[in-house]
This record gives sequence, structure tokens and C-alpha cells, in this order.
Amino acid sequence: MSDTPPRVPTRRFGRTGLSMPVLTCGGMRFQHSWKDDEADGITPEGQANLEACVRRAFEIGARHFETARGYGTSELQLGRVLPHLPRHEIIVQTKVGPKPADEFLATARRSLELLRLDHVDLLAVHGINNEDLLRETLRRGGALDGARRFQREGLCRFVGFSTHGPTDLIVRLIETGEFDYVNLHWYFVHPHTWPAVEAAARHDLGVFIISPNDKGGKLYEAPEKLRRLCAPLTPMQFNDLYCLARPEVHTISIGVARPADWDEHLGALARWNDRESLARAIAARLESELRRVLGADWVERWADGIPPWSECPGEVNVFEIVRLWNYATALDMTAYAKMRYNLLGQAEHWFPGRNAGDFDERAMRSALARSPFADCILEVLRDAHRRFADQPAHRLSRSP
Repeated sequence: MSDTPPRVPTRRFGRTGLSMPVLTCGGMRFQHSWKDDEADGITPEGQANLEACVRRAFEIGARHFETARGYGTSELQLGRVLPHLPRHEIIVQTKVGPKPADEFLATARRSLELLRLDHVDLLAVHGINNEDLLRETLRRGGALDGARRFQREGLCRFVGFSTHGPTDLIVRLIETGEFDYVNLHWYFVHPHTWPAVEAAARHDLGVFIISPNDKGGKLYEAPEKLRRLCAPLTPMQFNDLYCLARPEVHTISIGVARPADWDEHLGALARWNDRESLARAIAARLESELRRVLGADWVERWADGIPPWSECPGEVNVFEIVRLWNYATALDMTAYAKMRYNLLGQAEHWFPGRNAGDFDERAMRSALARSPFADCILEVLRDAHRRFADQPAHRLSRSP
């Protein structure tokens, strides 16, 4: 048997026409700091580790390097290695938050300066997560105008957007026809954004799945039950193949912190030809366990009649809390549930709404009047807070 690692396959990245590797080297885990002003603390060892991660990605064919102006020293550190790789063989993406056009343009130029490149292949408006940010992006003199100016100057090839927003908002952004690609969440434990992936396919947008291993279940610290149910794959390998078994998905982000972090994902690619059958069989096993523990009717209909967080009393994010409770209860994914639950109320538009620590039960019952499980959901909210509440957490980066 050859010791040569499997080469990362590529897919056409929507109407960009780019030959996109199905694994992306995400740039938000290996940098020195989330703060630009701490760049002086970059050590030779830390920089060498980042460069080793990048060179390992290049060697295996994961030649899409993705970062953002909000990722602290990531762009600066990548700028010390990317210019030494063959430019025509790599795809580089950075992202800038929704700002007025002039500010957006200045920020994007700063990204390019730090990356030490004459252009990026992909530039995203980063974090269009709610109606206000959508309007700021699309208005005359908004972020999209800035991105288009950047593009006209030859400083980027294609313009997309990233989002943690609700499905209907993502679909509306796709249907504007203004974007070439989208970065969004979709994976086994976050299935409800699938209509947005379908919309992207209809409009021939590139589809990049973000944070499949962290927000997709904290899979790098998967519980033993989940490991058993995912065998013969690891949970991360299952999630890789689950996402990539769909031709509508073109690439998934792998946020490596050290070169060896690529190895588990290469193990998934070793089963590439069986990805559809393996993903289908393991997903069926997980879904069977969800139904066994929670009840088939609950699994099929728990989300019916739950209003968006903005319409819930106290802005409690009922949908997200019940979703987390489901996976913690049926699949032992309690660490994941705690990580996400304690961000509620702390992560601004990136993870909106509040936790269930204090809500008006009568008002909540009224808000859930259309739910077939209103009484059960009230108990789930109380149980979730008892089980998951800890010290409030914060996003790694507060910057868009």
C-alpha cells in the first residue's frame, strides 16, 4: 500500500469556474492572536507551525486558503508564506464585514497589503447575519458597492458573502443575483439551511460550508456514543463525507491548528468512492437513535410552530436551545450544547437571542400556541438551562 496521502479532489465552484478543492485550509485557528496589536508577540515557533500547516495543505491539494480581516494576525502571518507558493496554483479568500463602501474598500486593501498579494481570488462580505446588515450591504454606497470597486480595480476576481443568518435571509441574498458564492453553515446537526444550499445550486453559486467540525458538533471532542454510532468513521470523517456526498456542496472548511490535523480528514478522503453509501448508512443510524430516544413524532415535528428568537418573549432563542437539547439528550453531545448555549446573549448578531435562564412562562406558552409540543418545549427550556448553563462565553472574534 502506498504511503502517499490521498489527493484532495476538486469541484467546480459554481459560476466562478474555479477548480475548488473539497477541503479548504481555514485561517482562524492557527494564527498567533485575534488582535492585530499583538502581532509583535508572534514567535518563530508559532509562525513556523502556521507555515507548516499551509505547506501541508498545499502538498495534499487543499489549496484554497481562507481568512478574514477579523481574524487578527491571520492575514499578516499568511502573508509571510502564501507569496512563496505558486500563485496560479492557489485560491485565496479573505472577508470584510459590512461597512460603507469607502471603509469597506480601505479595509479590503489593508487585507491585501497584509497578505502581500496583488489580488485575492475570492472576497466575501463577512457576516450578513440580519436585516440591518443585509440593508447595509445592498444599499447604494454600501459594502457591495465597495466590493465591486475592489473588483473593478482588479484586486479580487469574485465576490461572495458569508452568513450565520436565518435561511430565508440567505435565500434572499442568493436570489439578488449579486454574489458568486456563499459561505454558510450546513451539516448533520444543522440541517435546516438546506433550502439555501438548494437556492445556491439553482443560481450556480459556489457553496462553502463553514465550521463543520466546531459549530457542526465540536467533533474534535466527540463523545463516546457518537464515536460508536459513526464507526467505522470518526465523527469528523462522517461529517466530511456527509457534507461532500451532496454535489451541491463544493468545499468545507478545515480549521487546522497543526499539520497533523489534516490526517483525520485525509482518512475520510481515503473512503471517497464510498462517501454516499457510508454517509447515508451512518446518518440513518444517528437518525434512528434520535427517534429511539426522543420519539419519532418529536424528531419530525419539534420545530413546527416555534417563532424566530426575535418574536419569543425575552428574545429567548427557543429553536436553537431545543436543537441543542435534542443532540445532547440523544447523542450525548453535551459539551457541544454547553459551548453553544453559553454564547447566547454574548455573541451579538453571530449567534443571536438569549438563553432560557429567565422567561415569562405564560408569555412563552402564548408564543408557542402553534406548536404541537408547547408544554414539552417549556420543560425542555428549563431542563436545557439546568444542564447547559455555565459562565457566559464569547466568540473567539468579536470583529466582523
